[in-house]
Amino acid sequence: MKLQDLLLKEFLEKSAANEPVPGGGSSAALNAAMGTALTEMVANLTIGRKKYADVDERMRAIAVEMAVQRSRFLEDIDRDAEAYRLVMDAYRLPKETEDEQQLRDAQIQEATRWASQVPMEVAERAFSLLETMWETLLRGNPNAATDGLVGLMNCRTAILSALLNVRVNLGGIQDQSFVEEMNAKCDRLEKQTMEIEAKAIELIKTRI
Repeated sequence: MKLQDLLLKEFLEKSAANEPVPGGGSSAALNAAMGTALTEMVANLTIGRKKYADVDERMRAIAVEMAVQRSRFLEDIDRDAEAYRLVMDAYRLPKETEDEQQLRDAQIQEATRWASQVPMEVAERAFSLLETMWETLLRGNPNAATDGLVGLMNCRTAILSALLNVRVNLGGIQDQSFVEEMNAKCDRLEKQTMEIEAKAIELIKTRI
């Protein structure tokens, strides 16, 4: 059974068990899915109401976009777990001979590189939604504004958590140009994410 198909209680129990998956990367993807769900809710609470007729079409588009991304983030829960398994499988390869050692080292590098790319994809995709979430806070039903902010904050958590997983895996990668490029992306995304969240919090403080 896929992790995304577990009941919420089952997923939490599995996360708490003495097994490495689902771990932080899968939880990051789940946070992103929660963020899109709450933003979709704000859009749906805006759609079809006369007082928000001027943003109705836009909110319908946002609801569709968030539904699509929610499904993708749910898939990422399992993608992250699979990436971890590939790394572990690589470390379990035989290393008795020089050829075996070379093959094992190459597989470890390939798997670890992939294990850094999967959470980076989650972080970048979640980050790409922050401006839309901000727009939903500005133009959506104000009665659901705090729900929308929680959604954005869930997305922030997803981004920072995913980037942490990126950095952890970068420590095992020998390609320094790749490592430097990914670290620079992490720095930029972390900074911009926190700036958007701070702006969103200040906005909602004026509305409650």
